[in-house]
Amino acid sequence: MLALAPEAPRILAQSRDVLAVSGTNGKTTTTAYLTAALATLGPVDTNDDGANTAAGITTSLAAGTAPRVVIETDERWLPWLIEATKPSIVTLLNLSRDQLHRHHEVAHLAHAWSDALCSVPHVVASASDPAVVMAALAARKQTWVAVGSRWTQDGHVCPRCGGECVHEGADWGCDVCGLCKPTPDWWLEGDELVSKQFRLPLRLALPGEVNRANAAMAVATAALAGVEPSQALAAVRDIAAVAGRYAIAEHQGRRARVVLAKNPAGWLESLAIVAGTTEPLILAFNSEGVDGRDPSWLYDVPFDHLGGRRVVVTGRRATDMLVRLEMAGLTDIASTTDVLTALEMLPEGDVTVIANYTAFQEARRVLAR
Repeated sequence: MLALAPEAPRILAQSRDVLAVSGTNGKTTTTAYLTAALATLGPVDTNDDGANTAAGITTSLAAGTAPRVVIETDERWLPWLIEATKPSIVTLLNLSRDQLHRHHEVAHLAHAWSDALCSVPHVVASASDPAVVMAALAARKQTWVAVGSRWTQDGHVCPRCGGECVHEGADWGCDVCGLCKPTPDWWLEGDELVSKQFRLPLRLALPGEVNRANAAMAVATAALAGVEPSQALAAVRDIAAVAGRYAIAEHQGRRARVVLAKNPAGWLESLAIVAGTTEPLILAFNSEGVDGRDPSWLYDVPFDHLGGRRVVVTGRRATDMLVRLEMAGLTDIASTTDVLTALEMLPEGDVTVIANYTAFQEARRVLAR
């Protein structure tokens, strides 16, 4: 379709309200949350299969006729989407290192976003990420959401001037050019989403701070689109799995929750979900195709706190993971060839499987049998 009719996305988006969601991590979950919230107003189309580049986005636009469309967009393809579909709202989650064989450095993406966002009427953007803030300031209007960020390694260099970005608690700022954390319109306080008008308990089915952040971004966007915030939250609370993420599968007395973690920031958040538990872990790690072929970023992920729990490593780059864990002082680690065998090596009960992209898809397939 794109070859025969390059204008197809523009034509298919005409007379429809397009809302875009982009960022390095959390796009699929935030898109699912936002779609559920907007569905309280009427029919919504979305690319819920996660196909978030030009071909997948065009397919999703062609597949339905709903007046509202929520589009998850790969961060590199966001400028194309803005030009092709003229979204009314763009939701910007975060920017961090991810698949550097395909993406350029974080600052390069932030500047590409900034150039494209000049034509966007309104952005809902994380106030906690310097690269996102720099880019979002180019839009005509901003709604800022303070969601916090455990991962700050990609935010120490100011994306605007190259000076030092100083992080102090939840605040950050550049002493050279003055870029700093904006005053938020929405923010998280524990398990509550707060604004000047609302204080709402989240009580989500999905675990972890990362999903509270995703929900906050979705609810703030839905409110801007006309959904009552309490109604938006009610629509997202019971979502317990998104495109296989966080789904629970049973296998011979083991309850395995499968979590996708595809880059340093994602692994940090995924490990934080299990930090308060002693349940066994399976770490599944590949390095091919969409995973990115360079696994050296594993050394930026803190694994030290995994000591004292059962861990089994699998995947075609399991040796890289084993070496990384040994460097973190974890030497009593088992390894095997596949997720099912790994599960059978662990006691019955709850198990969390953390996997990068191709390993995650393989785990979903074998656990679904």
